[in-house]
Amino acid sequence: MGLHTFKGGVHPVEGKDLSKDKPIKELLPKGELAYLVSQHIGAPAKPVVSAGDTVLRGQLLAEAGGFVSAPIFSSVSGTVKKIEKRRTATGDMMDAIIVENDGEYKEVEFDEVEDYTVLSNEEILQKVKDAGVVGMGGAGFPTHVKLAPKEPDKIDYIIANCAECEPYLTCDYRLMMEYPEKLIEGMKIILQLFPHAKGIIAIENNKPDCILRIRSLVEKEPRISVCELQTKYPQGGERQIIHAVTGRDIYSKMLPADAGCIVDNVATISAIYDAVKEGKPVMDRIFTVSGDAVCEPRNFRVKTGTSFKEILEAADGLKSTPEKMIAGGPMMGFALFDLDVPVTKTTGALLCFTKDEASMYETTPCINCGRCVEACPERLIPSRLSKFSETGQKDLFEEWYGLECIECGSCSYVCPARRPLAQNIKATKKTILTEKRNKK
Repeated sequence: MGLHTFKGGVHPVEGKDLSKDKPIKELLPKGELAYLVSQHIGAPAKPVVSAGDTVLRGQLLAEAGGFVSAPIFSSVSGTVKKIEKRRTATGDMMDAIIVENDGEYKEVEFDEVEDYTVLSNEEILQKVKDAGVVGMGGAGFPTHVKLAPKEPDKIDYIIANCAECEPYLTCDYRLMMEYPEKLIEGMKIILQLFPHAKGIIAIENNKPDCILRIRSLVEKEPRISVCELQTKYPQGGERQIIHAVTGRDIYSKMLPADAGCIVDNVATISAIYDAVKEGKPVMDRIFTVSGDAVCEPRNFRVKTGTSFKEILEAADGLKSTPEKMIAGGPMMGFALFDLDVPVTKTTGALLCFTKDEASMYETTPCINCGRCVEACPERLIPSRLSKFSETGQKDLFEEWYGLECIECGSCSYVCPARRPLAQNIKATKKTILTEKRNKK
């Protein structure tokens, strides 16, 4: 049987060898922690604590601000200092609850469930909601909403997105290698909600040891199988992994549920297990620090709210001054100018590089080579969409399906003229979608 994949995509240097064999190390923060009130898609969470309050690890700091929202919990014990604006990884300023860590890590009493199979669907969804579980692969969509589609009987596949196709990132790989039971049990919990669905754990074939490990553990699970994916970026994109695994296609106005699928990242599924079985909210996440400027690339279990600066120090700091620092992966991450940024539920990596290759080359005119068209996983014409963006032709941008762009950056990566295709398209797409929302 051939490897499962999709049309288009690129093969960037993987860079995973720097950290993939480094076991997860617990990182206990020393200073204050900053909990951004919006760590998810949807309405920001509303603070329920005030300056001077004493909090425990696992205690609610901010409640969900609406149906599409998620609560925020303290990952340490200590004292609430204040609520103030803090910088985010995208460069914005956002309200954050500042907690002074007392270093004792006293916890609330978690409501562990001995046998989750006796829970009703409503009880499972409530536990996921109360724990603040969101898409931890970067999207941040509240998971309790995703697990409650309008027509649950039409869900055929639950896909565990274990591709981790972004270069350098190894946090999901280490999670699967060290805690595979959480992934499998989390998948079984989701399958309990959808009795007609099959569970598929989709892993890229650059992780053969991981594939063998997971396959051996699901041999006796009749509803769960492992799907081996071709290593190619953006194999972990929601549309791409659905096509690769099932052959079904979706577009921007559809949800995966419309194609009978639900897709969750491996970290999200593990968080579902923590929420339902152990009664624990999202307080920690696995985080990769890597890049050729880092002294000791490795993977950490970090507390949400921990500063990027402190995590980098735990990796023995920098070999030399980096030209480029990125929150997330090099293809879809955000360039950083300051490391005084807190970890959220959706931030999985800090990368530091000695060279900024994206700025090393001069942009030149398009040579109409068509490489961007070959690379685009959505079968668009990025060079033309970029031109519409530059000239402000928003009507033509929509007419040529610009809103279908998934912003993966494959077009910019392969462009020999070094044109900022993805950046132009992304900016225009954002403008058009903002205008459409404002008209409603």
